[in-house]
Amino acid sequence: MFISSYWRKIFNKPNRYTVGLNLVRRLASIYTMKRTKTGTAGASKKAPKKEKKSAEPEEAASGSSGDEAVASSSKLAQSKPEYKNFDQFLAYLEQQRCETAASVQEFPFKKKRVRVLSKANDVGENCPGGVVYWMLRDARVQDNWALLFAQRLALKLELPLAVVFCLVPKFLNANIRHYKFMMGGLQEVEQQCRELGIPFHVLLGSAVDRLPEFVRSKHVGAVVCDFSPLRGPRKWVEDVAKALPKNVPLTQVDAHNVVPLWVTSDKQEYAARTIRNKINSKLGEFLSDFPPVIKHPHGEGCKKVKPIDWPAAYAMLECDMDVDEVQWAKPGYKAACLQLYEFCSRRLGKFNDKRNDPTVDALSGLSPWLHFGQISAQRCALEVQRYRSQHKASADAFCEEAIVRRELADNFCYYNENYDNLKGLSSWALQSLEAHRKDKRDPCYTLEELEQSLTYDDLWNSAQLQLVREGKMHGFLRMYWAKKILEWTATPEQALEYSILLNDKYSLDGRDPNGYVGCMWSIGGVHDMGWKERAIFGKIRYMNYQGCKRKFDVNAFVMRYGGKVHK
Repeated sequence: MFISSYWRKIFNKPNRYTVGLNLVRRLASIYTMKRTKTGTAGASKKAPKKEKKSAEPEEAASGSSGDEAVASSSKLAQSKPEYKNFDQFLAYLEQQRCETAASVQEFPFKKKRVRVLSKANDVGENCPGGVVYWMLRDARVQDNWALLFAQRLALKLELPLAVVFCLVPKFLNANIRHYKFMMGGLQEVEQQCRELGIPFHVLLGSAVDRLPEFVRSKHVGAVVCDFSPLRGPRKWVEDVAKALPKNVPLTQVDAHNVVPLWVTSDKQEYAARTIRNKINSKLGEFLSDFPPVIKHPHGEGCKKVKPIDWPAAYAMLECDMDVDEVQWAKPGYKAACLQLYEFCSRRLGKFNDKRNDPTVDALSGLSPWLHFGQISAQRCALEVQRYRSQHKASADAFCEEAIVRRELADNFCYYNENYDNLKGLSSWALQSLEAHRKDKRDPCYTLEELEQSLTYDDLWNSAQLQLVREGKMHGFLRMYWAKKILEWTATPEQALEYSILLNDKYSLDGRDPNGYVGCMWSIGGVHDMGWKERAIFGKIRYMNYQGCKRKFDVNAFVMRYGGKVHK
């Protein structure tokens, strides 16, 4: 798509309108996706047209194993990068982008990352508002395929470029902890956009009410948005697509997953083992370095754009104000890069052997920034893989979690509309839980007792205290935590409701596909298999206190967070 040499071949002296009138029509023919029975978009069976040869042979990319696919690039196989501090790390990232391409216009952008959502196929001639990137899930400037695609389109048509974010006063059970983290990151986006001459607008209110109005008033020619598999954001996109002017095309880019969701699979995958090769076999094609978002040369830039009134934005919030921000995690792209730098340089070596030990600081801790789109999972995988010659097992284990498991969660939430209730379970799990519905629960705790860490289990109470105080919980303990809620509540429905509610209320990465799938795995056996049948759990995998003691020093963790035994 949008390859400069292609357009030069057709037009000796292409101008923005001769190119632009058929540009989105060409997109539509390339990216039209076959609809599945559930009405969601899947991958087209039609083979894409051949592109120029890339650095990686197609045969190697499609036929390699997981380890080979990740390590296939010579850049990824190189020795540890030569940076000695965080400032050098940031400079190194910028250097990597500039060495990849001067701009996205010179970069071989993957066609499969994009799909057209609107019936409109043409960019109109009179569109001084240019191209708008509607930022939803991926709140960052660099390493953002959606913004890169929007700039590529704007550069090709010699049009202005702008970024828009729609801020709603309340979203599900997000509270001020989540809003402060999100809005802190957006303030950094505003600053970086201004440095690049790209206007950034925060529209207060729902997207369907504010974005079409903005598009009409500014005479915008095309809108690009990023992708989320969850019901709420998908409904926003559907509503905006209907409300936009009929002559304005809307395209969507999967900027969150390394391999675009609709490329990986056109159906719900049963488990990690069924999706792993579908993803790993495509990493040679999609796990590439990013070109830079450059200073935009068209339009008036930010000369007439007023700074965002952030106090007014905070004043319009209607969320819960009781759960306040945490101190360990600062919002924004630079803070995310610092977390990545410290993980690669200090903790990566311990990751493979110690990632299931909550008493050891071995995890990346990147989930809050990944959830809010303040850093790219692809960037994290690229930098971790540069250490593969020193820490092969840890680098591969990280990519399994950051790529395969994360993208499996997106797959589940996209192709299963019941991703947060028992209707989304496999039949074996649902039948097993139903068979043990009347089993005696002793004790049977209320939501308030769980929220206040008032159980008889000091380890569970300590994990809950960590969640409330720090906005996070160690991954291994999150499984134990949710399974005990199943054991201690009246019904499986209540257990799932409580676990999702508590996770979404306190965890910085709440309301995320990983969170929903984590609760569904623990309570409903999603992406798991049946185990030995027992009371309450049926065939759902069981975890207990003694098993945790065999894994790690339970007493050390309990002493750190102060969970008590409550009779």
